[in-house]
Amino acid sequence: METHILVVDDEPEIADLVEVYLQSEGYQVHKCGTGTAALAVVEQVPIDLAILDVMLPDISGFTLCTEIRKEHHFPVLMLTAKTEDTDKIAGLTIGADDYLTKPFNPLELMARVKAQLRRYTRYNETGKGDREVIDFNGLTIDRGTHECWLYDKKLALTPIEFDILWMLCENRGQVISAERLFETVWKEKYLDRNNTVMVHIRRLREKMGEPSRNPRFIKTVWGVGYKID
Repeated sequence: METHILVVDDEPEIADLVEVYLQSEGYQVHKCGTGTAALAVVEQVPIDLAILDVMLPDISGFTLCTEIRKEHHFPVLMLTAKTEDTDKIAGLTIGADDYLTKPFNPLELMARVKAQLRRYTRYNETGKGDREVIDFNGLTIDRGTHECWLYDKKLALTPIEFDILWMLCENRGQVISAERLFETVWKEKYLDRNNTVMVHIRRLREKMGEPSRNPRFIKTVWGVGYKID
């Protein structure tokens, strides 16, 4: 069964580059340079995923995403040259599933596309939605299958590592203390100076290829705990 992907960008060079990478994976690509043209395609073609540029000549990518969400639930990935957090929050608030700023690495884009398609397929097949799968910024963690993927690379996690990562992802944006992590995952009473959680966090970061300083995913809030933004 063919997978149809909509690419909306008024810069031909970028649209053509994205098309080449998508077609190399066997996807059917539908390119548009305006939001109006994109809406027409959405009504005619069974789109599985859309990649939308924010800055379009007629309507913004945010407006386009809002219109799409009125009738359709396929994944939407926003592309923009803007880096302000307010733009990212706006995109996610109106229904976008992921967000990538220009210039971007085409391989990272492809990884995110595949992750979103996996999530969408599982959602349609099981109807369980986000209660079983958490997906953001290239990280996909599936509680039903106990699998974790980062930029389309499967991570070999132990059950403990998986449970730690799931808890942090499930409470994304919140700081979780080492005590709470330990007592929830290990189901034992936490004792002072217990560095078990710290060791497992370090191993998780290593498997995720995270730098010890300024990691992208698991962040340390000194004196408080850990969080994933």
